[in-house]
Amino acid sequence: MGTLRSDAHRRTLRSAIASAALAAFVLLVLPLETAQSAAAKAASQLSESDRTCLACHGAAGLKKKLANRETLALYVDAEAYAHSAHQSMGCAACHSDVDLGKHPRAAKRIESSRAYTVNMAQICRQCHDDKYQQYEGSIHAALLRQGNPIAPVCTDCHGSHDVQRKAASESIEAVPCRKCHEGIYGAYIESVHGRARMKSGPGKAPICADCHRAHDVSPASTGDRPRDACLACHAAAPKAHEAIFPNAARHLEAISCAACHAPTAQRKVDLRLFDAAKNTRVATDERGGAGLEERIRAADAQGKGLDPKNVWTLLKEMNDNGGAGKTTLRGRLEVRSGVEAHQLADKGKAIRECETCHRQGAAPFQTVTISVVGPDGRPVRYEAQKEVLSSALSLDAVRGFYAIGGTRIGLFDILLATALLAGVSVPLLHLLVRRWARGRSRNGGNGGDRQ
Repeated sequence: MGTLRSDAHRRTLRSAIASAALAAFVLLVLPLETAQSAAAKAASQLSESDRTCLACHGAAGLKKKLANRETLALYVDAEAYAHSAHQSMGCAACHSDVDLGKHPRAAKRIESSRAYTVNMAQICRQCHDDKYQQYEGSIHAALLRQGNPIAPVCTDCHGSHDVQRKAASESIEAVPCRKCHEGIYGAYIESVHGRARMKSGPGKAPICADCHRAHDVSPASTGDRPRDACLACHAAAPKAHEAIFPNAARHLEAISCAACHAPTAQRKVDLRLFDAAKNTRVATDERGGAGLEERIRAADAQGKGLDPKNVWTLLKEMNDNGGAGKTTLRGRLEVRSGVEAHQLADKGKAIRECETCHRQGAAPFQTVTISVVGPDGRPVRYEAQKEVLSSALSLDAVRGFYAIGGTRIGLFDILLATALLAGVSVPLLHLLVRRWARGRSRNGGNGGDRQ
């Protein structure tokens, strides 16, 4: 009986070992063979010259020491390259400066990995000059010219050897924008747009490039870009808002979409320096030149925010300096950050209560900034005291934002009501005096006749 049990035990053990070996083969050996097969298949699609390059550059861990002691990875994934948009072009199309007869003996001096990336991006222009010209006018290019070390170039978004088409508009999970804008990406994913995109896929809801564009990326916070981007998809919104607001056009002009459609966001008033003659926002290199920013900062030397007198003096100086009364302030109700601007909710959750803004001491009017357009196209904002909105010195400055009875600026309401009353009463009084004088004249003439 003991022998039978021992034989059964041995058979069970052998069966367990066999099962473990099979599992190990399936989990470890088979995937390795599959990967090797895929790599071999990918390599077979490459030209002979490309395979020659990959004989060295296909070795994992291949790298080069740079002048600044950084390390530049020289490894190229053969399978990723074989499936890239550039596979048919071959290595030499971008690396035409490499002489295989001398390579790698003729070592090239590379100052830094970033310098190499920026320099290699110039090669993209050979085939994609139209896109390159668009990029040159973008905020990314402006930041690069200013020396920003992480400003993206072509390969930062499209990859280098694994170049993919439409990198900024296809996959929400792999969108390159998230590399630098993780906070905004997180807000977008949780927004009504992000959830719709995750559920429905490409083309069903906007992704970064749909609002900001792919190559000529510009700051959406400048000008009317946010509103225009929204209306590009929501063309019926102005008509729909007429059923909600008594003056829908004015609301759409003076209030950002996110101010109502991101209900959890904090709101503020941004007073934009505006050139009425050019119908554009004032930039730091205009109207006062490079000293404009210094003057604004000097006016708020104590860091308490620009007060009404500071603002009045600033506008006076700008207009006396060739402006001729053309520089003013145009107010706009906005959310406080770019992250909050992307926290858009379903339209059913949008703010609809008028008293959110139209009441004394409303929260959005407690935070005020004054802004100009910076060298890279983004707004540069300076803190201002909330009294800037209600001071008598600000009456002319904020006329592009103030609405009688609506913005709840009591002093302005009184002044405007007084002006309106005077405007009506003076002609009326003049008319009454004239009638009284005529009556006196007629009565005096009749009395003379009777004598």
